[in-house]
Amino acid sequence: MARVRRGNARLRVGLVGYGVGGAAFHAPFVATTPGLELSAIVTRDPARQQQAARDHPDARVVAEVERLWEPSAGIDVVVISTPNRTHVPLALSAIEAGLHVVVDKPLATSVTEGRDVVSAAQRRGVVLSVFQNRRWDGDFQTIGRLLAERALGTPLRFESRFERWRPTPTGSWRERGAPEEAGGLLFDLGSHLIDQALVLFGRASEVYAELDRRRFGVEADDDVFVALTHVSGMRSHLHMSAVAGQPAARFRVLGTTASFTKWGLDVQEAALRAGARPGTPEWGVEPAEQWGTLGTETEVRRIPTERGDYGAFYAGLVRAVRSDAPPPVDPASAIAMLEVIEAARASAQQRIVVRR
Repeated sequence: MARVRRGNARLRVGLVGYGVGGAAFHAPFVATTPGLELSAIVTRDPARQQQAARDHPDARVVAEVERLWEPSAGIDVVVISTPNRTHVPLALSAIEAGLHVVVDKPLATSVTEGRDVVSAAQRRGVVLSVFQNRRWDGDFQTIGRLLAERALGTPLRFESRFERWRPTPTGSWRERGAPEEAGGLLFDLGSHLIDQALVLFGRASEVYAELDRRRFGVEADDDVFVALTHVSGMRSHLHMSAVAGQPAARFRVLGTTASFTKWGLDVQEAALRAGARPGTPEWGVEPAEQWGTLGTETEVRRIPTERGDYGAFYAGLVRAVRSDAPPPVDPASAIAMLEVIEAARASAQQRIVVRR
């Protein structure tokens, strides 16, 4: 069974990995969420060890992840923010040790492995969740509100883009082509865009995809298009690219009575990368000049963006561990997202030659 800390003691968290994900997207929220304590940080890189010690002087910085599995470490929750190929073995080890687990997206590199992790967590009686933080983007929350209010009438098509201008490859593992790496934009940005589409419109019944490698020397996809037909009949068109010199609108949602268009990314990522800490009064608040527009050719109005809050994920994690509340992201939804990724890869491998 899971290790349980009694009373009002804070849940002690061990963070595995201190790259951009661990340092900017996990540690700040663990450190500022009531009920959590950032107790240990695992990284073998000497420079990152020094950075972690500076950023979080009350946390132990260790080089070996096995230190967290020992009961003497006193860890309750493990957060895994490491390369995709390591997600499954690390999650299974943490589960076997009786620890609750948060895995950065994607949960696994395949549907089969993802199901293995979910089954292991169920057998051991631990909470398992996947860090799909962009469910708490302010613009995504705004779309959810507009759909609930039927402000667009009946939705017809959902267009979502996460495009960057990265013409020069970095040589990172994300650009490698080996299947076990799960590199490329489909696994990286696609994990966000597919998840958001499934949250809004339900499971997909059909998947079409185009996966391209546009930059010299890159082995994994860096320019991707995925089209989903949902069981409801709704269509989602998802674009992700590293070669977009002029990115298009982040969101466009077409409906029978109006459309909603939103440019630019949620403000939280830029704030985190700049070293800002969550919990301030202005956290996640987008300036009015960046708000999206709702309307038609003849009438358009600005729509205030909902406040973004990635910290809501960790607040939900505390509730899930302390009570019978569901995890902030159900791992079953992570499996559904992986099913779409596998279908997209299969679709992209098909080539139909039209002969004259």
